[in-house]
Amino acid sequence: MPERFVNFYAGSPLNRLSWLRPSHYFLNAVAASPATRWMVFNSGDPLGVKGSEESKIVYLTTQDLEPILGSEPYFGQGQAEGELCQPADSDAPVDRVLQSARHRGSPAVFLGVHEDKSHGEPPALPTSEFSAANAKTAVEKLSGTPIFAIEVSNEETSILEKLLRDSSPAQQGQTLSWIESRSLMFSMDMFTSSVMAEGRSMVDWNHRNKFCAGCGSPVYSMWGGWKLSCTSLLPWADNAGRKPCISAKGLHNFTHPRTDAVVIMLAIDETGDRALLGRGRKYPGKFYSAMAGFIEPAESFEDAVKREMREEAGIEVLDVQYHSGQPWPYPANLMVGFYCRASSSQTIRVDLDNELEDARWFTRQEILDVVGHKEGTFLTTGKQPKIAAAWTEEEATLQKETADKAKPAPEFKLPPATAIAGVLLRDWVYGRVKFGPPPPAEQGNARNNL
Repeated sequence: MPERFVNFYAGSPLNRLSWLRPSHYFLNAVAASPATRWMVFNSGDPLGVKGSEESKIVYLTTQDLEPILGSEPYFGQGQAEGELCQPADSDAPVDRVLQSARHRGSPAVFLGVHEDKSHGEPPALPTSEFSAANAKTAVEKLSGTPIFAIEVSNEETSILEKLLRDSSPAQQGQTLSWIESRSLMFSMDMFTSSVMAEGRSMVDWNHRNKFCAGCGSPVYSMWGGWKLSCTSLLPWADNAGRKPCISAKGLHNFTHPRTDAVVIMLAIDETGDRALLGRGRKYPGKFYSAMAGFIEPAESFEDAVKREMREEAGIEVLDVQYHSGQPWPYPANLMVGFYCRASSSQTIRVDLDNELEDARWFTRQEILDVVGHKEGTFLTTGKQPKIAAAWTEEEATLQKETADKAKPAPEFKLPPATAIAGVLLRDWVYGRVKFGPPPPAEQGNARNNL
């Protein structure tokens, strides 16, 4: 297998400083920093600037967002507005249900810090000098740009219009608007894509989950947006006549962010020169892609690959090999890419799954012709060269040569290199991964080979 590929939306450059999330002192201090920047979302669409050639995300300052953030403190909020969860001069441990609590205002999440490494400093670690117990020192030692995300769809239209009109980028002459996040896939750089993926997934989780799965009470945010807690646990909650919420004790998965794993698998035939692609009923045009499916409980990645191939296309596969993973913030998936092997003599079934309209084997040359065609990638916007920078010079040259020859419209379309299915295809078609015959020991019962 090739060196692991860093997919679009992956490779975050931020130090998330997860051990400092429970400290309201730390979060309030960095939120107040002039260096801090906010990525702002409206129903999942980031704030940005639309251009004739491309669009880009813009960051706002804390000062820009004061009308939306509400009165301080932003984290560690007490019962009354403007009240801290404990006296500022208190050294007593904070009640665990009030750690960086935010139960007023739009959902806000601390994403991390883009650390200043210009002088070769190592990334911050949870040492005694950089801990939640010594948050003041941690703030003093912090170097870089803290980044938060916030979801503003619950705000009044007039407040949002004022934000677009009066924020610092607007005052500098930029026309701000909300940009559909998927449309940015060909104009975002890797840094922005990974920050956007984290921010979008986290504010979506905070915004979407409004009630406790244990008892049905409203929830509020803790740990800088990384935990949800039941309001029945607040010290001032009136719980007369109610049973205690089960979330009061133990660890519960519904209080923490979830990631839904999906296997993306490209089946290669016994010759190593053909790949099995499918076309979903909801796909536009003649769009084909690798097979995919959600991982089910009590199932390994390999199990999921084999089950999905069998259930979707009636194909038994073997020799499952991991390629790479890709965060997919729509809303919070992890796409896990695999290659697998299958005999092309098997009958392809498209009557087993109501999502699949067609599936067939494509030769390497057929796929190469489409990948190299300027219109061969679904959602192509002319910005593919930016993504192609991650490929080798030899591969980029091969793509250009193929594109020069491909004059007619492509017979079908394929995923872009910003999606892991497109990466799996390109790594195979350009020879970064090679497949010969399946190992002799695995040519028998495919289902029993893990």
